[in-house]
Amino acid sequence: MKTLLLAAATVLAVSACSSNPTTSAPPSSSSTSKTTSASASASASTAKAAVVNLASASGSLVSGRLSVTPMGDGVHLTGEIGGFTPNSVHAIHIHEKGDCSAADASSAGGHFNPAGSPHGKVDSGAHHGGDMDNITANGEGVAKVSVHAAGVTLGGGAANDVAGKAVIVHAAPDDYKTQPTGNAGGRQACGVITVTQ
Repeated sequence: MKTLLLAAATVLAVSACSSNPTTSAPPSSSSTSKTTSASASASASTAKAAVVNLASASGSLVSGRLSVTPMGDGVHLTGEIGGFTPNSVHAIHIHEKGDCSAADASSAGGHFNPAGSPHGKVDSGAHHGGDMDNITANGEGVAKVSVHAAGVTLGGGAANDVAGKAVIVHAAPDDYKTQPTGNAGGRQACGVITVTQ
């Protein structure tokens, strides 16, 4: 009984301390920055490789296969995507859900954006975790892909982990300005980032 009363008194004392506005404001801001730093340092990629098998969406002929590897401050996607109009430019993004079941790939949700940032260009200030540079098809309608997504990881389950998320190829180029999609048009292909190693 004494142990139970002591535990209850401890809980009340802790609750009273945590609701004190004069002492909780500064520690909470410093503990938030410490938590953010700790999360950033703890959220390293645990997987070494993944693949994305892109299937056509919205009645397009666009499809392809990409490899995903951790690199520098994020992940790098390489491979080939075909079925484009020759010499056309297209947006490519990582989206928040690994679901390509809808005919127009709308089931993949919006851009992957774990930090709640505005849409932008990957190497020019604030941007979504899923933002990447546009890709360009050659004269045969094939794009040789080599793009980078910054501020994300592959594997590990952190908030910024892209494993299991979808990659979407859009009908138009990303203008890197229009919120929240870059005015990239319809979704022409969709595939899920599947860890292989």
